[in-house]
Amino acid sequence: MIETWRWFGPDDSISLEKIAQAGASGIVTALHHIPAGELWPLEAIEQRKALIEGAGLEWTVIESIPVHNDIKTRSGNYQQHIENYKQSIANAGKAGVKTICYNFMPVVDWTRTNLSYQLPNKAYALRFEMTDFVAYDVFILQRENARSDYRPELIEQAKARLDKMSPYEQTQLEANIIAGLPGGEGSYDREGIRLAIEEFIKLGNEGMRNNLFQFLEAVIPVAEQYGVKLCIHPDDPPFSLFGLPRVVSTQDDARKLLQAVPSPSNGLTMCAGSYGAREDNDLPGMVDEFANRVYFVHLRNVIREPDGSFYESEHLNGDNDMVGLIKVLLDAERAHGIQIPMRPDHGHLLLDEAQKEGVKPGYSYVGRLKGLAELRGVIYALKNL
Repeated sequence: MIETWRWFGPDDSISLEKIAQAGASGIVTALHHIPAGELWPLEAIEQRKALIEGAGLEWTVIESIPVHNDIKTRSGNYQQHIENYKQSIANAGKAGVKTICYNFMPVVDWTRTNLSYQLPNKAYALRFEMTDFVAYDVFILQRENARSDYRPELIEQAKARLDKMSPYEQTQLEANIIAGLPGGEGSYDREGIRLAIEEFIKLGNEGMRNNLFQFLEAVIPVAEQYGVKLCIHPDDPPFSLFGLPRVVSTQDDARKLLQAVPSPSNGLTMCAGSYGAREDNDLPGMVDEFANRVYFVHLRNVIREPDGSFYESEHLNGDNDMVGLIKVLLDAERAHGIQIPMRPDHGHLLLDEAQKEGVKPGYSYVGRLKGLAELRGVIYALKNL
């Protein structure tokens, strides 16, 4: 497997030199300064690629070229956004960056309620807490018909939780959910997210799925022409939030996607933490079924709780069988004569960095370095059994 590292560009507090010292050979990054829907110029891609190669590394995966919400709803200026996306794919291919991770999540990107959940060892992790989320959805956002999406006892627990929150805690909860996370497309205010949610709810799952398939039918021919592989990231969390449609959450969702557009350029990102937040997703089984269409891997782990809550655990110590998953990924590489880029994802914030400013939630240096070292050990051991 190709060891990669997510880098947020020249303004990232973690330098390319530090990444090289971590042992990664590939960089996963994007042109974060270009808004969703706008064209990525070839010159800008080539400049970023040269910067990365100047540090002795390779730009292995683009994560991501954001898909504008107009494309997801097929409204507004979606046709021009699709044309821009097609040209951006072409420019990436011309520049020699051949793998593009993207997502089709509605309104909010990956969502957490707590960005500094303290673990027993005093490290900090990302957490999605269902009671807190319901408290926000029902009582702070006051989304129309929100109560109908939750069990009465869960609503009661959420109200009790809200009553104990200080005004600061309520503000922080809202910021965590809707103000944008690293790698996301941006942020909303309260009224803006209400309006966006209403638009997507009208689509429903099948409408959203159909829009995804139409998007792929438009852009995949360009990807084929330039030898580019698109690999969709699953919904995170892999279940409905705010009553929104979710169409990349399960093994069956992935199967429908690959069958709808059966091109080698249409593939998957196996995010172990996202798919693995659902107990009914068999991660090794998914890799086994889709072995020749898994083009990128996020190796992270979670501890699941019965109500849908979860937090991000150590890479090798969670509810997902990371060793078993890596084994089938290595089997897929051997069977198809490929190397799959992987990266450690959402490392814990450890004491060494906990007091530093500018550390992005989930993207500390030491926490990911620890995860990469552990994963590297598993890979080495499995290859040499």
